[in-house]
Amino acid sequence: MKLKRIGHVAICVENLDRAVNFYQNLGMEVVWKDPDWAYLKAGGDGLALLTPSYKQAGPHFGFVFSDRAEMESAYQQLKAQKVDVRDIHEHRDGTASFYGKDPDGNWFEYLYEPASVPQEVVGAK
Repeated sequence: MKLKRIGHVAICVENLDRAVNFYQNLGMEVVWKDPDWAYLKAGGDGLALLTPSYKQAGPHFGFVFSDRAEMESAYQQLKAQKVDVRDIHEHRDGTASFYGKDPDGNWFEYLYEPASVPQEVVGAK
């Protein structure tokens, strides 16, 4: 497996607007904001803010792949090793990912991020 980097950490928040404002005041930029989650960046590092209504995953850390075939190969390899992984899913911004759990039950995400991810309008649906 050829990981590019740890790309983001996802945490749970009770009030999304309050959390977004807090992290913006720390110098982060909003990349995406929906009613149940938001994604902010500081340089190349990301922070996902998840509300209680977000159902895709809980708190996790995300590893980034720059090659989709590498991410898909890693998925097959982890499945063959009987690692608890969820199906690969497509994101509306051109990325794709899957979630899995480590032996202690911590969630991780393997995320394919193309070299050029389209910049979406904040709050777009």
